Amino acid sequence: MSHISPMKTQLKAVSFDLWDTLVDDDSDEPKRKAQGLRPKPDERRHLLWQALERHAPVDLAQVSAAFDAADAAFNKAWKGDSITWPVADRVTVALKELGRDLPPDDLRQLAADLGRMEVDIPPDPIPGVKAALRELSGRYKICIASDAIVTPADGLREILEGHGLKQYFSGFAFSDEVGHSKPHPDMFNSAARQLGVELSEIVHVGDRDHNDVKGPQALGMKAILFTATRDDDRDTTTADAICERFADLPGIIDGLSG
Repeated sequence: MSHISPMKTQLKAVSFDLWDTLVDDDSDEPKRKAQGLRPKPDERRHLLWQALERHAPVDLAQVSAAFDAADAAFNKAWKGDSITWPVADRVTVALKELGRDLPPDDLRQLAADLGRMEVDIPPDPIPGVKAALRELSGRYKICIASDAIVTPADGLREILEGHGLKQYFSGFAFSDEVGHSKPHPDMFNSAARQLGVELSEIVHVGDRDHNDVKGPQALGMKAILFTATRDDDRDTTTADAICERFADLPGIIDGLSG
């Protein structure tokens, strides 16, 4: 089922969120469990604890509390200032909470290990995504516009490559490379520049009303709320259309384009 608003414009491009739009955010957790691995939040804290323990003893509970504080500070910057800190910066905040530090090489290695977790055991693509991207790329330019929360841009490209999806995109606006996160205009302006189109010629597809609908619409773009794995915002969205499955997406986008 989908809802489409009556207003149309000529569309030349489509930008996509990544998490819970192209890939199912936590679908890597059952894979980790099947391999006897810790959940990602626990493993991140354990890796920091392990790195510190090599130099001097520290309580795991204290490390976890410091990591929680760093996560809270990250979320405040992300949601309040539209900035996603690199993982190394988040770890540095946790270290300050603990009154500890790590040698630069150890910090770099820890940040790399944290950033590789979703690359080494990737989340699953959402069913139908490849067929939809293949069809859409035949008549629209396509770009990613996604926040990098833990996995950096290079790792996100690697995840897309591993699923055979990267080939369909002509641009990549990742928050750690752009310098701001959604809904900041820089993210969508970067997508438009990379694709060589006007903002008004892009429709953005994503799962969060604040980031993926309100942000683009404020810039004169169209926006589609994608609800295949996350439909929290369905009842309150101002999206130009709601899409529940990838099989319907090409038709919905064509319907929005005059």
